[in-house]
Amino acid sequence: MTIRLPDASGALRTYEPRTEPLAVHPRSAFTSRTVYSAAHVVADPFADVTPDAPAAVDWDATLAFRRHLWSHGLGVAEAMDTAQRGMGLDWAGAAELIRRSAAEARSVGGAIACGVGTDQLTGPATLAEVRAAYEEQLALVEESGAKAILMASRALAAAARGPEDYLELYGHLLRQAAEPVILHWLGPMFDPALEGYWGSSDLDAATEVFLEVIAAHPDKVDGIKISLLEARREIDLRRRLPDGVRCYTGDDFNYPELIAGDDQGFSHALLGIFDPLGPLAAEAVRVLDTGDTPGFRALLDPTVDLSRHLFQAPTRFYKTGVVFLAWLAGHQDHFTMVGGLQSARSLPHFTRAYELADGLGLFPDPKLAEERMKNLLGLYGVTQ
Repeated sequence: MTIRLPDASGALRTYEPRTEPLAVHPRSAFTSRTVYSAAHVVADPFADVTPDAPAAVDWDATLAFRRHLWSHGLGVAEAMDTAQRGMGLDWAGAAELIRRSAAEARSVGGAIACGVGTDQLTGPATLAEVRAAYEEQLALVEESGAKAILMASRALAAAARGPEDYLELYGHLLRQAAEPVILHWLGPMFDPALEGYWGSSDLDAATEVFLEVIAAHPDKVDGIKISLLEARREIDLRRRLPDGVRCYTGDDFNYPELIAGDDQGFSHALLGIFDPLGPLAAEAVRVLDTGDTPGFRALLDPTVDLSRHLFQAPTRFYKTGVVFLAWLAGHQDHFTMVGGLQSARSLPHFTRAYELADGLGLFPDPKLAEERMKNLLGLYGVTQ
């Protein structure tokens, strides 16, 4: 088993893939951390659609992937950024995804939390319209029986005049939420339209507003998910949370150290990188459950190179690498994405992602992954 892989100059070298995947153990519930994987959607490759048309989703394959995550003990964070929310998946598609996935979660006993946003607003909106959009989505998620994740809103970022508008709107939503929610702060590296969220581009000032929202309603906040890719900022913030409010790391660059924690606390996890890392990540958390932090780090630290590669700038296109690896791993039969986003990364990017993932043993069938990689290379004119 060998494959010739190109570098950025087009030069070819021989690579010898693994012959066996990483061994993982059967599912068991986690005891030390709450862990969600944000999950991607599988496009319908036979639908006659254009990139700007509503998404055509392969529902069977999409739900099968969620069952895969649940089978390893992971929770599913649904209709989030990883599902191309706002980058190919509109609100109508997200609503259907939430309904279907929540029903599937009930049938298999899987944990699920779903994104609540304002993406039914497609143009300039008033603060009242932003609030109504949030309320509509919150009602749907609560009716589905899933935990709600209040996502950052592009419409709110555009409409808010300052911190007071965030304090008023989030306060209103938290007061009416039936159950505690997860608050989600997604940085502009993931979505440039969220620049200046919480009323300031100064992250220190924004953090104070974020903490003020939580302090005013600690009984309505299950936890926070922060995706700013700054480990020190996350650690400082989690140490200031009220008792009972969790920190879910969304830092796809520094997650092993943040989940492992220190003598003053730790982060739980809600991560897009746990989509391709699912079985390995679950194995690592089970090791951590035994109190073996070095063993946990030994499993998870080597995955950081792959995660940093997939999430390299422009970070918002990490979904392309996530779906690419799902195809190589056999979780779907094609490498097609809603919105045509499979074109968002280069051949050298795919080549490196394949090599790093194979080295970690992420492919259940390394031979299938090799064959599919060779097929992709052939489309780019690389002969074996």
